[in-house]
Formats: sequence, C-alpha cells, structure tokens
Amino acid sequence: MKKAIEGEHWYFVDETGDTTFYDRRGNLLIGQPGVSPILGLGFIETGDPHLMRQALARLHADIIADPYLQSFPSSADTGLAFHAKDDRPEVRHLVFNLIRTLDFKAQFVIARKIERVFRNSFGGQPQAFYDHLVSHLFTNVLHRHTRNHIYFAKRGSRSRQRPLLAAIKKGMAHFEEKWSVTVKTESVVLAQVPSDEPCLQVIDYMNWAVYRAFVAREMRYFRLVEDKVSLLVDLYDAARYPNNWYSRENPFDMEKASPL
Repeated sequence: MKKAIEGEHWYFVDETGDTTFYDRRGNLLIGQPGVSPILGLGFIETGDPHLMRQALARLHADIIADPYLQSFPSSADTGLAFHAKDDRPEVRHLVFNLIRTLDFKAQFVIARKIERVFRNSFGGQPQAFYDHLVSHLFTNVLHRHTRNHIYFAKRGSRSRQRPLLAAIKKGMAHFEEKWSVTVKTESVVLAQVPSDEPCLQVIDYMNWAVYRAFVAREMRYFRLVEDKVSLLVDLYDAARYPNNWYSRENPFDMEKASPL
C-alpha cells in the first residue's frame, strides 16, 4: 500500500433509486410504478471543491437571470439548487456541459433489488442494505489521503452521521484485513442539503445519468460524463461476474450488463 498523500480530500455522496421492497402489508413492490428496481450510491471526489462551487454558483446565477428559463414552472426549484430529475431539459443541458469541464472523479455501487438477497444478506432491513453499499463504496479509497471530508446529501429530518461513519469504518476494516495493513488516515462525515453544498448537486446529476442508463437503458447522459467515472460496480449482476466491475479499462455500457 502506498503512503497516504498528506493533505485534505473531499467526497460528495448521494443515492439514486430507493430501498423500498414491500408495502405496509408485506407485499413485494419491485416492478410496480414509482418503485425503483435498483439502489445506487455514488460519490464524486476532488482535492479542491472551491473551484467547483464557484463554477456552479456562476451558472446558477446566469440561469436565474435568464428570462426564458425563468418562465418555466420548475424555475422556483432550480432557483434553490440543480436537481437532474426535476430540472428542465434546457437547464439540464447547461449543467451537464458545465460538469464536463469540472475537475473530479466519480465512483458508483449499484445494487439490483433482489428479494432473496435482501432477506438473506440484510434480514429484510433497508438500512442494513443501504449501509452495505456505503461500506462497499468507501472500502478502497480512504487510505489515499491523510484527511478526508465526506459530505452526504441529507435526507429527511434526521442526521445519520454516526451510522454512516460506522458503515465507512466497516469498509475500512475490510480493506485492512484484506491487505494486512493498518490505515491511519482521518475521516469526518457531514450531512448537508444540496442547496447549501453545490458539489452535492454534481453527484446528483452523475447519479441521474447512471440511473437513466440502468432503468431506461438510455446511455446518452452517461456518455457526456463517462470520462469522469473511474469505477462502477454492478454489485449483483452475477451473470457478468467478474466483469460487473467497470473501470477505464472496462468501460461501463448497459449493452454489457444483464437486463434488470
């Protein structure tokens, strides 16, 4: 293992899809309208988030000041933060064009929602399912820099720093056991809303591009930003193992993956 680089490094993390498997009566909902067939977790990483924040702020100000874009009903939401699912196509085009110019790398873990795996591996507990993806996502990265800042997009009213940090430490412990090393880097986990942390808006857009590829088999958005993606793991695509780990050497394409 290489010696950790002295200095700070930033990770901005968000989810795509959902953890829903059942309704209140225990009926399986996967495949029903409004319920995602996947849960994904991704991050962008950078050594300097300040330039990214400034670039996003400039674009945000330009869009808010544009009379044509102001005329759309969704402009009020865009005025708070960029959100790929809700932004107008015209706004989405501008944001993706900006993202292509920013300096960052991205990684993703995608979990197909398989009921047997959910019950046997996670006891039917959505939080255990989610935290497993957190551990998987961070297993091989936090030894690289001495001080890591991890920002999660805050969901709902409860802060989840403590369980998320526990999930991250579990991933780190797996790395130490695998390589028989001791990692001495520091990590701080913070929850933030995307309107207050612009870099979370970037991972929202990156996640949306991945989601569209998996769920709609629509690769055009992913193609715009694929050079930013250093790793994408299609965790439960057993039919493609071990080629379900996509990297720069094995670029991701839904034509390579099993259908959902």
